[in-house]
Amino acid sequence: MALEQNSDDQISRSIRQRDILAYQLRVVLRLGSMLLGAGASSFRVKASMNRLAHAVGIEEHRSLVTMTEIVSTGYSHGTFRTEIAEQRSMGVNADLIDRLNRFVASLDGQISVEEAEERLSLAEKNKRVYSKTTNMLASGFACAGFSFLNDGTPIHLLAVFIAATIGQWVRRMLIVRGINHVGVWMFCGALSSAIYIGFLNILSIFLPDSPMYHGGVIAAVLFLVPGFPLLTSLLEMIRQDLSAAVPRMLYSIGLITAVGVSLWVVVTFMDTQATQSPAYAATTLSLPLLLPLQGVASFVAAYGFAMLFNAPPLACLGAALIGTIVNVPRIFAIDAGAPRQLVIGIASLVIGLLAAAVASKTRYSRVSLSVPAAVIMIPGVYLYQAFSDLNNAQVGAAADSLTTVLFSVLSIGAGLAIARMLTDRNWLIDRSPDLPVIAKPTW
Repeated sequence: MALEQNSDDQISRSIRQRDILAYQLRVVLRLGSMLLGAGASSFRVKASMNRLAHAVGIEEHRSLVTMTEIVSTGYSHGTFRTEIAEQRSMGVNADLIDRLNRFVASLDGQISVEEAEERLSLAEKNKRVYSKTTNMLASGFACAGFSFLNDGTPIHLLAVFIAATIGQWVRRMLIVRGINHVGVWMFCGALSSAIYIGFLNILSIFLPDSPMYHGGVIAAVLFLVPGFPLLTSLLEMIRQDLSAAVPRMLYSIGLITAVGVSLWVVVTFMDTQATQSPAYAATTLSLPLLLPLQGVASFVAAYGFAMLFNAPPLACLGAALIGTIVNVPRIFAIDAGAPRQLVIGIASLVIGLLAAAVASKTRYSRVSLSVPAAVIMIPGVYLYQAFSDLNNAQVGAAADSLTTVLFSVLSIGAGLAIARMLTDRNWLIDRSPDLPVIAKPTW
């Protein structure tokens, strides 16, 4: 009887321990799913889950993170449990990432599962910082600022503003309804480019001498470029987090391809040919006036894109200031004949270093500060030229333009990665994020 009683007690304790572990693991998995859905990198997701796992009492934790799925295993009291979650939300919410990062950073000791759940619910309450109208206008101003940096005239800025504002309104409306992302990007790319080209064509009837710069259509659809996941995938590749990097990169390429296809259809249907930039800024404005205006355009573009990533106002301000400080010298150096990819790589390195410095003094993550400042360095004119050349069966010319775009994007990723390794030992030293996070470096 005593042996049977002991056996029953052991079975009862084992079941109770498994139930406790399941309870603990689910709150850890909830944190990971929230971070993944907000666009955080796989390293951030793994490290945050591991820290919370130890805080709620799990002895050992291991996780596998892809772009849309998390496999989480916890070990405690001689037993283990594995939970799997799928996260189909693939948006970007920098504010939520920052709030969750602050929650994880505050975990100095033990915390109950109930308190962890409560704090996660509190972080999740206010998902969007900006209203629909503000979000739409942010898209319009950001793309208009990018248009000026690519030598658009005031007329082109107006066309871009209208097209990007309407396009963002439609995109947001469709995403809320759960429409497939590739379809949304394709439709909104076609809509915004058609509005831009149609606006210029109608305007030419009343102003026959107005410059017809159709290359500015890239600025009108720039809000569709998945800059956040694209740059995140490059950083994940450098960290060798390939299970997340490869699908995130393919996702980004798929969205860019969808936009490219829609541009090709619109350009073909509206019988639009690529034209040279009117070089409005370079030929019309003096250097003492040009540089400040480029600074203003860089500030507006970076601030607007940060708003699209749902970064809070102060983080937007930090990203805009970083973008302004770096982008004006970058444009000047390229115009002076310096190698484009080298200049972009150095500029991205400086952006990463400045973002790390600002992040260390504030509550905002460096990704919220660096990505909006880096997105405005994408060579939009070359991208449009490549689409136009492909449309005209000029494969060689298209390959040249696409090579310029590809190496420019790679230079951005390399610069940000080098800055990350210089300022974060967790990136410099190859180690598992399931291990305790190294304290903030002092060097």
